[in-house]
Amino acid sequence: MRRAIWTAGASVVVLTVAFYSLGAVSAEMDRVVLRDTDPKVITTGAAVYDESCASCHGTELEGQANWRIPEADGRLPAPPHDETGHTWHHDGDTLFRLTKYGVGALINDPDYASNMPIYEGVLTDDEIIAVLSYIKSTWPEDIRSRHTAMENRK
Repeated sequence: MRRAIWTAGASVVVLTVAFYSLGAVSAEMDRVVLRDTDPKVITTGAAVYDESCASCHGTELEGQANWRIPEADGRLPAPPHDETGHTWHHDGDTLFRLTKYGVGALINDPDYASNMPIYEGVLTDDEIIAVLSYIKSTWPEDIRSRHTAMENRK
């Protein structure tokens, strides 16, 4: 009898811990948190950025020339990700979804034409967060602070 009670109690504890853990993971993905002060994440993000993003957005995050003017095909050039661009005007979740699923999915327009690749299945969620964290880590402190304040209002 004691053993049955102990086993049942242990099962409840294990299930509670599992449920809590799954809930924490799910809650984490409900809101993307950039880790722009974590050196390991930033180093990973810089490497992934160099391999997957720099060819369009520039090795110095400078973007392409005339990035606000559509090209002949109607598509916009790659914007800068430094402080001169608009990346820091968007929260981490928006940036994550744009990178993972593409602009068309973000604005609910499957016909939207963009040169921005969809990285779902190409980069992991952690790699996308690392890239975005690296990008944020390069911004001047006042812009980083403003971005963090915007994120904290959500």
